[in-house]
Amino acid sequence: MTYTQTLEWMFAQLPIYQNKGKSAFNGKLDNIKLFAQELGSPEEKFKSIHIAGTNGKGSSSHMLASILQEAGYRVGLYTSPHLKDFRERIRINGNKIPKKEVVCFIDDNKPFLIEKKLSFFEMTVGMAFYYFAKENVDIAIVEVGLGGRLDSTNIITPEVSLLTNIGLDHTEFLGDTLPKIAYEKAGIIKKGVPVVVSEYQKETATVFKSEALEKGARLFFAEEVIKKTYKTSLLGKYQEKNIKGVLAVLEVLKGFNVDEKHIKEGLLNVVKNTSLLGRWQVLQEEPKIICDTAHNKEGLSLVMTQLRQQQYKKLFIVLGFVKDKNLVSILPLFPTEATYFFCSPNIERGLSTTELKAKASDFSLRGEIYLSVKEALKSAKRQAKKEDLIFIGGSTFVVAEIV
Repeated sequence: MTYTQTLEWMFAQLPIYQNKGKSAFNGKLDNIKLFAQELGSPEEKFKSIHIAGTNGKGSSSHMLASILQEAGYRVGLYTSPHLKDFRERIRINGNKIPKKEVVCFIDDNKPFLIEKKLSFFEMTVGMAFYYFAKENVDIAIVEVGLGGRLDSTNIITPEVSLLTNIGLDHTEFLGDTLPKIAYEKAGIIKKGVPVVVSEYQKETATVFKSEALEKGARLFFAEEVIKKTYKTSLLGKYQEKNIKGVLAVLEVLKGFNVDEKHIKEGLLNVVKNTSLLGRWQVLQEEPKIICDTAHNKEGLSLVMTQLRQQQYKKLFIVLGFVKDKNLVSILPLFPTEATYFFCSPNIERGLSTTELKAKASDFSLRGEIYLSVKEALKSAKRQAKKEDLIFIGGSTFVVAEIV
């Protein structure tokens, strides 16, 4: 098969959470354990840092990878979802896994994948771990896909575990309260492995303390350990808490030589070193166009606070969501004075523009419906003057269509 045919098979043949939603969620580790065994247990052949959380886990993963690269290490990076190209999920020192590696891996393992009915996410995790082991990385930064306890990545025993902000997202899988969600995320805590918490939250701290105690894992709250901060090329003000978590992980990490110069350079070169997209990304000036992949209450709350601090004459917002979002808790965060361009990401789970516009009007958010994200942005650009600001967001999949 060609690379394109391989991807089509991966996406179409097997359930994929980002398209299907709940029907694709497989809450067991049995399959990924069997697959790892089939692959020769690659997860045991490299060191790793495991990162879970509702918001901030992607940015934290990229920051850690960038810093360790600056320190001269060969660093694997596994993240999800991708924005433009599937291969963004699996990188070494910022370079995407080659197309031929993806094709060969699926070709070699197809009978097993079909027989065991592996999910898209399980086969991707297997591919990442196999590639990192084969390429002999010094360390891999592994971001959890969904939850933690039952996530396919949770077969590794890392050097350090990192838990970022916890919020009410994916409640249909993880529970409808912060402590329930924290319990699922805390499932990545391993026996005797130190764990860092980026952001102290009263509702979740007890859960983390209890799980760490049970596993004999030393627990560090980053705010208590780290007193200084650094600048980063990631422009969101919300990155300050993520930075503290990253710095605390590096304090705890043993056997790696990382000094202040590496930290400074790593944080300033995150985008250059790892090609991270979509985090308070400025796409152009005059009019200024900013996009951000924040898509839940906690993430959007921080982004909207920062948006209100910008200088502009008029504000235009290109907005779209997926179906499983709690719009009643999200839409009140958005400014009523903005002009809205309602759109739907081009995936099966995209929320209909008619439903979005109707819900938005309940919260005095006014605008028009557009057939696609690109049409919505095109119209916003036509209306905006150079002193205005256009923001694009609501969903990772909306941002993916324009970056």
